Amino acid sequence: MQRGGLPEDAVVLSTAELADLQDRLFQLRCAAEDVATALDDGATPAELGILARRVSVGAKDLERLR
Repeated sequence: MQRGGLPEDAVVLSTAELADLQDRLFQLRCAAEDVATALDDGATPAELGILARRVSVGAKDLERLR
């Protein structure tokens, strides 16, 4: 069944929700890039662990749409 021309399984986001999602994706990408840069720069395992946890938190945040 369609609602207003949209498929039943369609997800509709407001402009604000889309902007928030894009911001969180950008933050996740930056966190992943930080891990790669730190690895190239010879970061310690402890430093890499901190950065990896940031990536994990960012990814977990993206699992939920607000």
